[in-house]
Amino acid sequence: MKDTLAVGVDLGATNVRIALGNNEGTILYRLKEPTSKDRGANGISEQIIRMIRSLQPGTRWIQRLRGIVLGATGPLDMKDGGLKKPTNLPYEFVPLVEPLKQAFGLPTSLLNDGLTAVMGEKFFGAGKPHENLAYITLSSGIGGGIYVNNHLLRGKDGNATEIGHFTIDMEGRLLCGCGRRGHWEAYCSGTGIPQYARLILKEHNPKTLKDSLLSKSVHGDWEKLTSKLIYDTAKMGDKLSQDIVERIGHLNAIGFACVVDAYDPSLITVGGSLPLNNRSLIIDPVRQHVERHARNRVPKIALTKLGDDVVLYGALALAFHPVI
Repeated sequence: MKDTLAVGVDLGATNVRIALGNNEGTILYRLKEPTSKDRGANGISEQIIRMIRSLQPGTRWIQRLRGIVLGATGPLDMKDGGLKKPTNLPYEFVPLVEPLKQAFGLPTSLLNDGLTAVMGEKFFGAGKPHENLAYITLSSGIGGGIYVNNHLLRGKDGNATEIGHFTIDMEGRLLCGCGRRGHWEAYCSGTGIPQYARLILKEHNPKTLKDSLLSKSVHGDWEKLTSKLIYDTAKMGDKLSQDIVERIGHLNAIGFACVVDAYDPSLITVGGSLPLNNRSLIIDPVRQHVERHARNRVPKIALTKLGDDVVLYGALALAFHPVI
């Protein structure tokens, strides 16, 4: 049957995910590759086009497509159909919509990945019964998507819920990838955690640092810190890592409280590589501390059941339930 299929694209700073799915939210085929960052701005759309063409041999399924939807890391330029000075990609402008239209001759839509993800929750996930819903992703960056009274919040440029750029440190000790200081993403994202950890390390006794499992894991070279290493050593009982993780949890709780007070959701679902791989170390501190900072009633906070595919599900939802 014509128009029963769509292609969803999840374009992140770390990976590109592509899915072919139907109007019931069933993903039939999927691909994942590291995001191409060294072939110029056009290289990203070329990568997406190549991946779509390789989803399934032959072209018969393309004739059944309703369209292509991209959920992408921001900020977006909706007018020109691309990314404008994306926070975690080294380009002034990344064209997306027009290259895909030219390649496939199909309707092509672009939406912020956080907004796309919350559509996935709303149509195919835990958000179905909720009129007021928030989705928060904690990954290489921090982003979100919001429904208020069943309305998806988009904003004039499609960047209405860039929650990762809420200011949580008025002193602005750390620089965000966007070029501003003190943002949530600069401290608690996958790329921000190592620099926040190095800030914390300055407060510790040098001997404590030297004897820690974390120090031994990087051979005393703190520039080798990664988010994964910090959480892995925390799980192994390293006190230094556990202190860092607890401090991250306090700041995440402030960020979540800002979402609660700004949008008053009845459910917050959480996704991204950090909570999906470190559930209790991420979500438990938020649940423990968020009420200290939130003015509004704190809703249920739960890990997304859609996993890594939440943006892909949202892209399929947008293809069959367009809001733009």
